[in-house]
Amino acid sequence: MPKPGVGRLTLRVEGDNWNAYYAMVGTMDQALYLGSIAMSLVQNNRNRKHAFMNLMRDACSELISEITGRKVVWKHAPKVAPPHERTGSS
Repeated sequence: MPKPGVGRLTLRVEGDNWNAYYAMVGTMDQALYLGSIAMSLVQNNRNRKHAFMNLMRDACSELISEITGRKVVWKHAPKVAPPHERTGSS
């Protein structure tokens, strides 16, 4: 069962792409696809990787703000997904 909350940003390696989703805490069921970038463009380029992460974080923040009417504050550093949510090498 999903944990309560407004959702989270999830980044997953799927095939040759790094895909971003807005998903509820504890599940990927009905996750909303936000965007992707080719892994070949980010795996050896730290600046581009962080730029993509920031863009997807901003998109996720906007969605959460629309749902809650509140500004999003990111309190936690990114974490590795639990094994049951991983695909590829996420």
